[in-house]
Amino acid sequence: MNPEDLKYTADHEWVREPGTAAGSVRVGITDFAQDALGDIVYVSLPEVGTTISAGAACGELESTKSVSDIYAPVAGEVVASNDALDATPELVNTDPYGEGWLFEVVPSDPGAVAELLDSVGYQAQLDS
Repeated sequence: MNPEDLKYTADHEWVREPGTAAGSVRVGITDFAQDALGDIVYVSLPEVGTTISAGAACGELESTKSVSDIYAPVAGEVVASNDALDATPELVNTDPYGEGWLFEVVPSDPGAVAELLDSVGYQAQLDS
């Protein structure tokens, strides 16, 4: 089951409020996404200070199967990225909702997070 304290996108990213920086949210990919990708061997994340647009590709996950884009769940400024993934990208597979987080962003519209899917809505999308 998907953690109930998170919000989700149709592109299989999750958002956790709050992040560690003031006004930020933490972003990662879901267990469904990491399982579909297979063993992740390289992660390319947006640089701190980058402005990202909701729904736009802002990074990549490279697995033994393919390369997949990471899509920004909300628009805003990137304020942190998970540097641990440089040395241990497999954290995205082993702990997608914890140590395998990707980056943090301060949303340009704080209300945008509330508009994302809840765990029930995301599960319904997976089931359809």
